[in-house]
Amino acid sequence: MNIFDAIKTRKSVRKYLDKPVEEEKLNQILEAAHLAPSASNRQEWRFVVVQDKDTRKKLAQAAGSQSFVGEAPVVLAACAETDGKVMKCGLPCHPINVAIALDHIMLTAVELGLGTCWIGHFDALEVKKILGIPEEIVIVGLMPLGYPADPSAIQKKRLSMDQIIHMERW
Repeated sequence: MNIFDAIKTRKSVRKYLDKPVEEEKLNQILEAAHLAPSASNRQEWRFVVVQDKDTRKKLAQAAGSQSFVGEAPVVLAACAETDGKVMKCGLPCHPINVAIALDHIMLTAVELGLGTCWIGHFDALEVKKILGIPEEIVIVGLMPLGYPADPSAIQKKRLSMDQIIHMERW
């Protein structure tokens, strides 16, 4: 599979097989995050890898009772250890840096036959409590990871290219 095929076939997976993710595949996915670019090479991302079933269920509750979060064999808590640096354009570095690393994770997962879903709906204080994350660490997202129950590709509804692309000027 090439990168464009991974981009085209990636989907948000909300139903997972009851099958563990092999350590080798998990390590490849984490290495993809490790190699992601970041503003000024800050590498602010930090990940808590959760495989314990009871802890995953607690995270599902903290994620608005989205049960599929706890049904995935792995849940990644994507965090940032940041000093709050803001780029010249006015945007903070850490959520963008973590997002780039998560994108690397999603595409590597597709390449390895796994699925993910970006979770932004969660109670950050509760997740910190469940995972023992220090107060100063920012949680950017949760990401369940596992084998999709339905591995078939879906046709993604997208705006037309002329609705999103402006050449030279807006």
